[in-house]
Amino acid sequence: MMGMTRRAANAVAMALCAAMMLVSAPFLEAQEFPAKVIRIATAEAGGGSDFMSRILAKGLSGSAGWQVIVENKPGAGIVSEYVARSTPDGYTLLLNGSTIWLGPLMLESVRYDPERDFLPVTMTHRTNNILVVHPGVSAKTVKDLIDMAKAGAAKVDYASANLGSTSHLSAELFNSMAGISMRRIPYKGTSGALTAVMSGEVQVMFASASSASPLVRSGKLRGLAVTSEQPSELFPGLPTVASTVKGYEAVQIYGVFVPARTPQSVINRLNQELVRVIKSPEHRDVFRNAGVEAVGSTPEYLGTAVKADIARMGKLVREAGIKEQ
Repeated sequence: MMGMTRRAANAVAMALCAAMMLVSAPFLEAQEFPAKVIRIATAEAGGGSDFMSRILAKGLSGSAGWQVIVENKPGAGIVSEYVARSTPDGYTLLLNGSTIWLGPLMLESVRYDPERDFLPVTMTHRTNNILVVHPGVSAKTVKDLIDMAKAGAAKVDYASANLGSTSHLSAELFNSMAGISMRRIPYKGTSGALTAVMSGEVQVMFASASSASPLVRSGKLRGLAVTSEQPSELFPGLPTVASTVKGYEAVQIYGVFVPARTPQSVINRLNQELVRVIKSPEHRDVFRNAGVEAVGSTPEYLGTAVKADIARMGKLVREAGIKEQ
């Protein structure tokens, strides 16, 4: 530094140190993460998001040695707002499905913006819904159910979780495309809706496969069809709704999100460990037995899928006039 005063040399040295700290900060941030308990926040116990949350918490705690707990909240809207307002440091994660991003299209009371307040980490899994009925319902096929709804001799009701949930929108899509008008009976969560169908209080539900498949296998519910466009290897023998109602498809995607402004280095670290757990051989049969297609994706893949779902299902919401009353 010939010709440079000591004061100027010190200033240059300090600037270089600051620049090095800025470059190394993300690296150090990721290396030091996590330094405390991670919380996976999700909706009520018993649903598909709760199922995956507990698998991921156990997997991360076991193989990565992280301390991870599941925190249940009463409803997707409440848990989404809770995470959106959390410190963006990677210690509070949100795991849920499409209610997070479709709910705001219908609910005036929502106090978060799904695209502004969250960043994607990974798509965890996809799952069909299963069109299920109480075993005492006479309908044995999708056509039988449509005929029963059109006959009008007895009103056909369907159970759903909160407004904008997959159980709600799958049924409304079915109503629209089949030309029927089953009446919605809302419940606070998936568990309550399933209980209502099992008891015979309500006849029909489009339930997530992870929640409904054990009940179908045990005979507590009768499965009529899956909601994917093609037959599912996970449910041999069940036809698709689309085989009767052409073009019908309703597949639920789930993902992990963090609050906006979470450092990218932390997101990358979370993605690395979560994807490893999701794709591990030890969990393959667990997912399959629950009727779940494990994914494990990049953050960008989940973000693109969310935008596509908003565009596709937003059209149904507008056309059917689905709004909070």
